[in-house]
Amino acid sequence: MIIKVLEIDNRSATTHFILLGFPTRPAFQLLLFSVFLVTYLVTLVENVAIILAIHSDGQLHKPMYFFLSHLSFLEMWYVTVISPKMLVDFLNKDKSISFNGCMTQLYFFVTFVCTEYILLAVMAFDRYVAICNPLRYPVIMTNQLCGMLAGGCWFCGLMTAMIKMVFIARLRYCGTPHINHYFCDISPLLNVSCEDSSQAELVDFFLALMVIAVPLCVVVTSYAIILVTILKIPSAQGRQKAFSTCASHLTVVTLFYSTTLFTYARPKLMYAYNSNKVVSVLYTVIVPLLNPIIYCLRNREVKTALKKTILCNRSGPGGDGDFNS
Repeated sequence: MIIKVLEIDNRSATTHFILLGFPTRPAFQLLLFSVFLVTYLVTLVENVAIILAIHSDGQLHKPMYFFLSHLSFLEMWYVTVISPKMLVDFLNKDKSISFNGCMTQLYFFVTFVCTEYILLAVMAFDRYVAICNPLRYPVIMTNQLCGMLAGGCWFCGLMTAMIKMVFIARLRYCGTPHINHYFCDISPLLNVSCEDSSQAELVDFFLALMVIAVPLCVVVTSYAIILVTILKIPSAQGRQKAFSTCASHLTVVTLFYSTTLFTYARPKLMYAYNSNKVVSVLYTVIVPLLNPIIYCLRNREVKTALKKTILCNRSGPGGDGDFNS
């Protein structure tokens, strides 16, 4: 479906783009390749381990871990959309990418980014219900609602990316444009278009505003109410226990939103500067690497389940596999 849209809407003669990536000496290129390869492989192993741990341990069949498994699955593909091509370019003098390949990479990248924004907001809502309405939590966060929320995150991400792609793929690109980035992103593509891209920019801005601002409001509101609720708990031990249940998620939200907002809240011309690539590395490579570590370090249940998984002592899901067990 994506390729058909590209074939119909692309009216330019451009068949390839050149990704400038990280222009350095060959020896340093090899060093970067090694570092990013290890980072990529570790990220995949971490997220697969979390998914297996949640699936195999009945104690983790709860809404919070259900959403965490979706986050891990998402971030596996999130890094896979970018890292393999980037790794190849470190070793290859030909850093070209086909038009369809570039647009496909962009489509899935935007899908995963938008889905993660919304999913993190859903996880914040889950923590709000768990801390502020603990007695009604099993009644509110049912299996059906959790499935609908997770499905809604993916649907919104897919549709947002599709709408953006329709406008970006229609732009005219002259010759073989050189993209000053290591992957196909929206702003670098808008920069190399040789026709007026104001309509595509407007659509991108509006959708970005919806996908970023609305989930951010949900996150801020949820944690503001959570903070007030925690402060009302009389015992210090009770406050610490309540805060510990959302500390990992709050850390992940802060990392992801701060790095992506720094990039996408700035004018598109800022992509002309190489410093933007460093910031992009933070949210495309470093954050997906750190997220599983953060959840493991801050969550005793996940650490215990991971130990069982690593030792191949997997417990069955138990019962009817209810997330609220």
